[in-house]
Amino acid sequence: QVQLVESGGGLVQPGGSLRLSCAASGSIVSISVMGWYRQTPGKQRELVASIASGGSTNYVDSVKGRFIISKDNAKDTVYLQMNSLKPEDTAVYYCNAIRYGVGGFSRWGQGTQVTVSS
Repeated sequence: QVQLVESGGGLVQPGGSLRLSCAASGSIVSISVMGWYRQTPGKQRELVASIASGGSTNYVDSVKGRFIISKDNAKDTVYLQMNSLKPEDTAVYYCNAIRYGVGGFSRWGQGTQVTVSS
């Protein structure tokens, strides 16, 4: 089974940058979609950005132009480059991997805290 481990969260000032990493225990080549979600207390988890196996990307409107999702198949790792961070970006960020079809699955990482504050 694929396991996901996030890293790179922390405390950053408004306007700053962070890069989150999501390392998979197995190959991500066969993963249909990998995504970054975030959640704050009392709110539903929301999709921030996703990247399909072919490389197409999708972003929630609030992060377009500021966040970039990418992947390195050789390292089985997905990244989320977060620039121009705002206090409202504060959340626990989770990595997700979905494989469609026979033997499909959805896996979550344990989450990493991102706090944007002065």
